Amino acid sequence: MTQPTPPRIQLLLVDDHTLFRRGLRALLLQDERFDVVCEAADAGEALRCVERYRPDVTLLDNHLPGVRGVDAVRGLKEAAPNMRILMLTVSENQDDLAAALQAGADGYLLKTVESDQLGDAIVKVLDGESVVSPEMMSKLFKAFRNQSPRTPGAPVADAAIAPAPLQAPALSKADGLALLSAREREILALIARGDSNKLIARELDIAETTVKIHVQHILRKLHLTSRVQAAVFAVHQGLRG
Repeated sequence: MTQPTPPRIQLLLVDDHTLFRRGLRALLLQDERFDVVCEAADAGEALRCVERYRPDVTLLDNHLPGVRGVDAVRGLKEAAPNMRILMLTVSENQDDLAAALQAGADGYLLKTVESDQLGDAIVKVLDGESVVSPEMMSKLFKAFRNQSPRTPGAPVADAAIAPAPLQAPALSKADGLALLSAREREILALIARGDSNKLIARELDIAETTVKIHVQHILRKLHLTSRVQAAVFAVHQGLRG
């Protein structure tokens, strides 16, 4: 019996360069996994697209007329909380990276990304993973290290209010790592190394679904919301794969 074809992932493309949008659209439509349901040249048009089409994933440039992409993330997320946002930009600015993730972007890719890597990244963010270009990872950790530490004695709940991928972990090293099993600490170290669930499963000789369950437990125990947060937490604690 023929397996039913899975529904295509609905995409919104936001970029003020028409030729780039057209090229990106043509490229993505060559992949049977994707369908481009709307295009926008600025943040206002993007919001109207989101409200009308409810895309699964939005590819968002930063250098837009009027409101910058990183400043539009929060509003787009409020309009469609279940939508994923993947920044696709030329900006290698550390502050732009931090602002995008702080606002709730699910990934940050440079436009130099290869087409097959872009397609895989879209699928990953839709599956709940966070994706950051390898060239930007060192800047991500630098942005985290440059942040002021939380005031000693401040309530943990206060630190956990904002969904900030770069905020300092609310838990101390001893308390945070003590909550994790040995296997979870092992997986957390591999997340910090940048490994995907598939690579982690191969490294530890376990099922990929088992890795996903462990990652969910890690995020829940540490009060984190994404793999980027988990990676930053691990590096902050000196835990590396």
